[in-house]
Amino acid sequence: MRKLCLLAALISPLACAQVVSVETNSLMRLPNTASTLQLERLEVADHGTLLIPSNVTEVTVGELHLGRDARIAIVPGEQALELKVSRAELSEGSLITARGAPGTYLKAARSGRNLNLLIKTLSAPTLTVDARGGAGAPGFVGLDGANGEDPGCTWGEAGRGFDGSNGSDGQPGAAGALVRLQVPRDYPVEQIKVQVAGGAGGLAGPGGKPGAGGKSKGCLVYKADGGKSGKPGADGQPGPAGAAGAVTVQRL
Repeated sequence: MRKLCLLAALISPLACAQVVSVETNSLMRLPNTASTLQLERLEVADHGTLLIPSNVTEVTVGELHLGRDARIAIVPGEQALELKVSRAELSEGSLITARGAPGTYLKAARSGRNLNLLIKTLSAPTLTVDARGGAGAPGFVGLDGANGEDPGCTWGEAGRGFDGSNGSDGQPGAAGALVRLQVPRDYPVEQIKVQVAGGAGGLAGPGGKPGAGGKSKGCLVYKADGGKSGKPGADGQPGPAGAAGAVTVQRL
């Protein structure tokens, strides 16, 4: 019955009140065919991961069970995610992550996804949410300088090596998310761990290496001196860190 219900969840997200189960050490992605999903029960076994796509904006869960070091991973997106849970049982090391994506040479870093998390009944040693921004992309490496030409025995001097070009600056880190928690009044505040720091700035691009001068050459009549090497390019500057997000905790 559980497998049949999971199949229905993958085909038609709102076809029934589903029971979704993620096995140990495995990854499952919720369907992205609808922006709103309703689950009767969601169970992620030890070291398992459930992935919530970027187009999903609301997930309602009757019973949530996260095993040891299990996680719910929320893909970055422009719209906030509403995650509403009636009863949650979270094991040691479990995590809800809405982290932004790190930048690349082609794409800027992405911010942590804004999250509104409502849990009416909660049993957990800690409630841990990671919604930090993505790290900035590193700067481009400077081009190496070309080598100087070698001298001849009957003409010319050794060529000077060309200078390396400067490295570019690292890109800015992305902002942390806005996280709003609604938890039971009796759940200890010291057991709530939420990270919303901005992403680290991208590493500076190193300068290009200097080109070598033309090599010295011994000839029958005279010796041609070698050319001077070029100068190394300057390193770029590290990118700035992203802005921190914010956390709001409301007691039910």
